[in-house]
Amino acid sequence: MDQNRIESILNKISAVKIAVYGDFCLDSYWIMDKRGSEISIETGLKAEAVSEHYYTPGGAGNVVANLAALNPEKIKVIGVIGNDIYGRELTRQLQTLGADTSALYTQQENFNTYSYLKRHIDGKEEPRIDFGLFNERTIETDRKILDAIEKTLQEYDALIFNQQVLGSINNESFIKEADLLFKKYSHKIVMLDSRHYNDRFENTCRKANDRETAALLGISTSPDETIPTNDVKKYGAEVFEKTQKPVFVTCGERGILAFDTDGYHEVPGLQLKGKLDTVGAGDTTISALTLCLAAGISAGEAARFANFAAAVTVQKLYTTGTATGEEILKISHEPDFVYNADLAENERLAVYVPETEFELCSPEILDRLGHIRYAVFDHDGTISSLRQGWEEIMEPVMMKSILGEQYDTIDSGTYHKVFERVKDFIHKTTGIQTIFQMEGLVALVKEFGFVPENQILDKFQYKELYNDGLMEMVNKRMQKLETGELGQADYTMKGAVDFLYALKERGVTMYLASGTDVDDVVNEAKMLGYADLFDGGIYGALKDYTKFSKKMIIEKIIRENNLNGNELAVFGDGPDEIREGRRAGGVSVGITSNELQRFGHNPAKRPRLVRAGAQLLIPDFSQHKKLISLLFQENVDYAS
Repeated sequence: MDQNRIESILNKISAVKIAVYGDFCLDSYWIMDKRGSEISIETGLKAEAVSEHYYTPGGAGNVVANLAALNPEKIKVIGVIGNDIYGRELTRQLQTLGADTSALYTQQENFNTYSYLKRHIDGKEEPRIDFGLFNERTIETDRKILDAIEKTLQEYDALIFNQQVLGSINNESFIKEADLLFKKYSHKIVMLDSRHYNDRFENTCRKANDRETAALLGISTSPDETIPTNDVKKYGAEVFEKTQKPVFVTCGERGILAFDTDGYHEVPGLQLKGKLDTVGAGDTTISALTLCLAAGISAGEAARFANFAAAVTVQKLYTTGTATGEEILKISHEPDFVYNADLAENERLAVYVPETEFELCSPEILDRLGHIRYAVFDHDGTISSLRQGWEEIMEPVMMKSILGEQYDTIDSGTYHKVFERVKDFIHKTTGIQTIFQMEGLVALVKEFGFVPENQILDKFQYKELYNDGLMEMVNKRMQKLETGELGQADYTMKGAVDFLYALKERGVTMYLASGTDVDDVVNEAKMLGYADLFDGGIYGALKDYTKFSKKMIIEKIIRENNLNGNELAVFGDGPDEIREGRRAGGVSVGITSNELQRFGHNPAKRPRLVRAGAQLLIPDFSQHKKLISLLFQENVDYAS
């Protein structure tokens, strides 16, 4: 979905009139700070200090906030609040968002406004304090809501029916009468997202997650179960067959599946590198989906648009966020998709080329092989093992930078939490320029807050700290090369150099592209004896880091040589080069190398390479003859 199409959708949304029925809540965020705690003179108990507090619309209120962020013509809210401070604040905030609150009714008795108090201590959310769980809606209140729903179905383009709170619908008659209204106005768009009554309504579109969709068919699943995508496709198709209304199934990082009269539309999730907060992502999704349908957008395009919107929201921490049109446009520019999420998580699903160790992640790639004229190689972990162990150097640098003076004294729980974030960040950013990893480190230091602002270094200073430790290790290995104690075979992946010569014999123009500083890459390739094979050039990080990336190199090769995608192959053990090769339409070959022993499979690399879009995975180049046979479709006996 290109930028022009998204702008067109945003323009069409601006003419939509939409209403929301649901459980309107107020989310309360209290940021606690132990430094302000004191013993109460009156009670003798230790008080808890709040350093910051803020309030945002939650539940159906967050749906309204998400709708408002996309600027439709009109928004109407239909629901009930209590006569309390939370209800008054919620009403004020909804009105500030531009919503018509004339159908937000106040029930004077037996009803407290739904409110969720969320306390955060040291970046971690404590157990919530919930208000309104014992509400009882009266028949009179139900009647007002039903009348408002009918009027809305007559006058507005779409209605979102959003029910999340257990017991928020306490009268059976309300369900029956609402269902009759949906039948009466079946030509109108009603988007249902009900946590507890999904199976009680007909004549509606549906937004549900994979487990909720299975439940609609009487299939029970456990809360932590991941339903295979092929099963989700089957379940979604069956639900659509029954309802004949668009069905949207959200699958977390696997994206969204949409079902309509044209069949199913699979929209992959996006690979996001930072810390994520999924709270409110469903509200963003249902808002974007419904606005699109109301604007005449197809189910498939609606799902793609909503997928981008949700990716914006999950990156907003400690708040039920929203996604504006500008933010959606930004994230949709050259997005990083998650490929084959099921396969990435389950190696038992792997399919191999017969008589080889080559995993076929995308079997359709076989039809595109045989045309390679250019090849781009990552260096470290793909060809060279000179920098093997760089992660073990970067990890402590990052840990000490984040924890600062508390590095030696921090409790083990906090240390482990930070360590897991650091490991995850390194894995996700393998292959990109070091300076961008250090940019991420600066963000992590600020996020955790252990280091005073005036002591935080910049990305260049952090890179220098890391490089000092790394080059101490690399230089020792280079000395062994220079003295002849060790040779090329000791610091290269098994069969890699033989494979390079085989490509050279077939007239393939080769490029070496590394996130390491360019002078170091050139020097190391020369020391290892294969620099001259890269007649296309050797590239690495520059002082002006904005002038180099693997993406730039790949685009340059395609542009200058007027290539079709399958004329270019990209080889690497990191997600960055694999992702860019896939984006360019090339043949992406992931190397799951065990850098310590220089041959064999490292299972830790496999998931991230599959997600990045690797079409073929190899552990090393020991079967380089078979690899050449496969890539060039030559009639070579695999057994030889």
